[in-house]
Amino acid sequence: MSGALLVAGTTSDAGKSIVTAGICRWLVRQGVSVAPFKAQNMSNNSMVTAGGAEIGRAQAMQAAAARVEPEAAMNPVLLKPGGDNSSQVVVLGRAVTEVTALSYRPMKAALLEQVLASLADLRSRFDVVICEGAGSPTEINLRGDDIANMGLATAAQLPVVVVGDIDRGGLFPALYGTVALMPPADQRLVAGFLVNKFRGDVRLLEPGLLELARLTGRPTLGVLPWLGGLELDVEDSLDLPTRGTLAAPPHGEDVLRVAVARLPRLSNFTDLDALAAEPGVLVRYVTRPEELADADLVVLPGTRSTVADLAWLRESGLAEAVRRHAAGDGPVLGICGGHQMLARTITDHVESRVGTVPGLALLPTDVRFAPEKTLGRPTGTALGQPVHGYEIHHGVVTVDRDSVTPPAQPFLDGARAGSVFGTTWHGALENDGFRRAFLTEVARITGRRFVPAPDTDFAHHREARLDRLGDLVAEHADTPALWRLIEAGAPPDLPLLPPGSFAG
Repeated sequence: MSGALLVAGTTSDAGKSIVTAGICRWLVRQGVSVAPFKAQNMSNNSMVTAGGAEIGRAQAMQAAAARVEPEAAMNPVLLKPGGDNSSQVVVLGRAVTEVTALSYRPMKAALLEQVLASLADLRSRFDVVICEGAGSPTEINLRGDDIANMGLATAAQLPVVVVGDIDRGGLFPALYGTVALMPPADQRLVAGFLVNKFRGDVRLLEPGLLELARLTGRPTLGVLPWLGGLELDVEDSLDLPTRGTLAAPPHGEDVLRVAVARLPRLSNFTDLDALAAEPGVLVRYVTRPEELADADLVVLPGTRSTVADLAWLRESGLAEAVRRHAAGDGPVLGICGGHQMLARTITDHVESRVGTVPGLALLPTDVRFAPEKTLGRPTGTALGQPVHGYEIHHGVVTVDRDSVTPPAQPFLDGARAGSVFGTTWHGALENDGFRRAFLTEVARITGRRFVPAPDTDFAHHREARLDRLGDLVAEHADTPALWRLIEAGAPPDLPLLPPGSFAG
């Protein structure tokens, strides 16, 4: 059996995904074959593998860090929130049911078997598997049926490293308390800590790290400095910036301003990362109609709940602002759920089960939700450029090619009507030639003297970010200690901390 390690965190967004990716990139540089793994992910950011399976986008990013093709086994369980108390359950890349937080719990024993089988499969084919936990490993109300953190670690006897985000404050009590609240079997697997997002002189931190080691009997295996400008496939829309920044000054005389509707159930917002990487393109997420006033391009992105988020768009006033923008020949791009919102009608007896509702009627299309989810990696051409992407949707869009008001033109798998564009394809803007052609068309429509940079290579841009993560681990983590944990597991003599030492 190959070596393995579980990267846990004191909280959500402590940096588990980034650290996991960094360890994967560091290992593959050593000539080690490595696979990422996340037993259970909760995210609406997903992608489709070459085998037609839907997995979390973060695991696809980690697979890229490991320089391997992403596959269903790397994320056997994916939960896609659709409302305040419901999620779609995706198992090995296929949607199986909708659950509430309570109705999901009885499923978890069977899912643990699938999770362990997927992990064993990866360990049989790779030298090392780096596992990422979910949230905190010490949610004591959920420990009994946990399949993503210490439930996984104890079942597979994985050594565990806990990541703490010092930028949040309260680092030391968070690290100590994470271990102390665990029962003995869990504590015996937690072998050390990693400090993430540190700013300043590490010498100021060293007295605290020494005391933490004395109190817990566990070393800190690295202090990772704050590293800005990563934007690597985050899982949660709460991580999105509210104000845009320019990647670099424009090549032409003007900047292009892109306003993206920050929908409540926003999904696959990584579609916009390639735009944000373009010199002279300012991408910002908006929630109020007045924020569209100076926008050149308005984007309606993907959503897990098209009908509910369309209702929010109307209630917020953004729907009418988008209509006004389009009526003035302002460019609008709808992607997947956003594409569906641009239709004349949306008939949904599957997701929201509300029947037929009116769309924004900015495209001559109609949408009907199908029970089976469409998953694919289509290819085609648009604006004279080759395009490949991926699609994940229940809503099937039908284009009325005979429409006169507005008339329809082909655009990828969707339609274009004047300055309004719609497609179900995610990832289309990652195609460099197509992205430049699309931005050129937006500049032409708006009269902006914007010129796309001729040399922006988004794949290279993303690869460079992954290399920065590998550097982060190689330069600031105790890599020999990480190697020992991966190969030999947690040391047998780790002390137990109260009060968890008395539990069980």
